[in-house]
Amino acid sequence: MELKNNTTPLSSSELKEFLDAKAAEYNKPDFIDTDPIQVPHAFTRKEDIEIAGFLAATIAWGNRKSIINNARKMMALMGDAPYDFVMSHKADDLEKLNTFVHRTFNGTDLKCFVQSLRHIYGRHGGPETVFAKYAGEGGLQHAIHHFKKSFFEIPHLPRTEKHVSDPLKGSSAKRINMFLRWMVRNDNTGVDFGIWKQLSPSQLSCPLDVHSGNVARKLGLLKRKQNDARALTELDGNLRELDPSDPVKYDFALFGLGAFEKF
Repeated sequence: MELKNNTTPLSSSELKEFLDAKAAEYNKPDFIDTDPIQVPHAFTRKEDIEIAGFLAATIAWGNRKSIINNARKMMALMGDAPYDFVMSHKADDLEKLNTFVHRTFNGTDLKCFVQSLRHIYGRHGGPETVFAKYAGEGGLQHAIHHFKKSFFEIPHLPRTEKHVSDPLKGSSAKRINMFLRWMVRNDNTGVDFGIWKQLSPSQLSCPLDVHSGNVARKLGLLKRKQNDARALTELDGNLRELDPSDPVKYDFALFGLGAFEKF
């Protein structure tokens, strides 16, 4: 494998050493200040963290500052008590959500998400239970598919379905994989939460986006040009070779190199 902006080729062990160092460099508390993960970090209750994290991850595309600001607006619209709002809201309470908009995710979608989250907690025991029920040793992509099915069991507008990706329909499901990293991975540095104990970090997949995809290709970790489900499977395999127990720690390295270092 070759470091593209350097003339020196890297062996597998050298690549691992390089990426381990970059992961450690970015997987630190000051990362929170620049990332949407700061939104669920405002809470301590497990269910508040889950809901804040899921909603923040759902709108995590576009300008990062806008993502963070709009995720905070969602929390404010729910009285900064997301779990209580989800479980106790009345029909009139949902009307205040009509004002929300983040790109193509609007108040109509947010109202549906609130109702669907109540369904997930009330009928399925919460999102962790759903993902754990359908999880496989080799990953969580089938579990994401089944979570989406459970999420949209209640009446909803078809337009809202596009805001929950389905890996079995070819999506890399970047935002849900990021949410799962937040919930499952305990990094011992205070960035990822590690509050879901029924799943293992070894099952996680890298949140594949423009930054991580481009860097992965430059490092020889990914050949496929599209950032889709097939690319994610390829990248997962290579990252699991580097660290089978915690492959997604390399998300910090790949994203940091792309977003902050313009690698």
